[in-house]
Amino acid sequence: MIGLRIRTLLGGMLLAGGLVSGSWADSAPEAFSQQRLDAFGAAMAEEVQQGRIAGIATLVYQHGEVVQRGQYGFADREQGKPLTPDSLYKIFSLTKLVTGTALLTLYDEGRFELDEPVGKYIPELQNLQVAIADGPDGMPETEPAAHPVTIRELMTHTGGFTYGRFGNTQVDQLYVKADIQNPDSTFADMMAKLQHIPLLYQPGTVWNYSISVDIQAYLVEVLSGKSFDVYLQERLFDPLKMVDTDFYAPAGKAERLALSYKPQEDGSLAPLPNTPFLSKPRFLNGGGGLISSMDDYLRFARMLLAGGELDGVRILKPETVELMRQNQLPEGVDNIGPFFPGNQFGLNVAVVNDSPAAGYLPEGTFWWWGIQGAWCWIDPNNDAIIIGMMQNTDYRLSRMIHGKASRALYGPAQP
Repeated sequence: MIGLRIRTLLGGMLLAGGLVSGSWADSAPEAFSQQRLDAFGAAMAEEVQQGRIAGIATLVYQHGEVVQRGQYGFADREQGKPLTPDSLYKIFSLTKLVTGTALLTLYDEGRFELDEPVGKYIPELQNLQVAIADGPDGMPETEPAAHPVTIRELMTHTGGFTYGRFGNTQVDQLYVKADIQNPDSTFADMMAKLQHIPLLYQPGTVWNYSISVDIQAYLVEVLSGKSFDVYLQERLFDPLKMVDTDFYAPAGKAERLALSYKPQEDGSLAPLPNTPFLSKPRFLNGGGGLISSMDDYLRFARMLLAGGELDGVRILKPETVELMRQNQLPEGVDNIGPFFPGNQFGLNVAVVNDSPAAGYLPEGTFWWWGIQGAWCWIDPNNDAIIIGMMQNTDYRLSRMIHGKASRALYGPAQP
């Protein structure tokens, strides 16, 4: 890129030299200072140095330029294989932004309205019941849904669905028993199961993280008449020149896929095999199934930052991107809970509404993350994108690392 400025610190130098010290003169990054960028890189490298993660890659993009980029630590620590600029990552729930964007391309074509019932297009999701109390034999007592789940509620996690593995209600247990995201199943199989499981909450009353983005992926298939992966390839990946994003890493790219690590009780990190991610799955997980690279995801995020267009190719209308990044929570639902302080919710993205509570991310930043730590913050106020890529199963550690990153880049000036 003409005029490209890459201000970066080498991971090895940071790991050897420790943290950068010094004061920060600026408190609001109209342009990120070099000290902030250096401190950000150093804070991420420290996580590797301390053995909490095997590796992490970072990128800061502002005003059309990459102003920080670093790879710290390893794609495969046991083999001494470092992360590289073209490493691939299992991005898990960063997939949700991609799925939401795909669905909104169909919204732009007038294929549906946000407040239409999901059941209009997926008959299995008509006439759903809602759990109101525990019942015998693991089956909750129920009442009819006060209104049909809408597509807007689907895109804001307020439809009453759940994930199963993050809770222990009778509804959650039914999701687990049904193996709701069985990798050898299809979206149609999932809908057939959901038809017989009550909602956890009345639609439009509670934000609850859920499989609703997989339902969105099936909705893309129903509305477009194409399989989800084909639709993504034709409408997003090819137009945006995202050459390394798919639901698996094929043979020619397998060596680039970073290993995931699981923390052990003794503080060590156990590598997890990449084998499940090296062949195309039957279940095209719309909420968490994609593999991508730093550069590919940057191109996707740049499109959203620019109002739906990149390099002359329009993916979404500007007003649709605005809709996506505005708070869409229903009346009476003020935020998305204590694990995400300072945030409301748009269409498949969190939206910052209280900067100090959100780790000093600027209000209006829209973002999400994946359960193994990868994150993307899109900051329209500062014309910036911050992406981090890591592969660690401790999601609480990931959120702590996100906080360190946001404070380094956006926190109050240090004396």
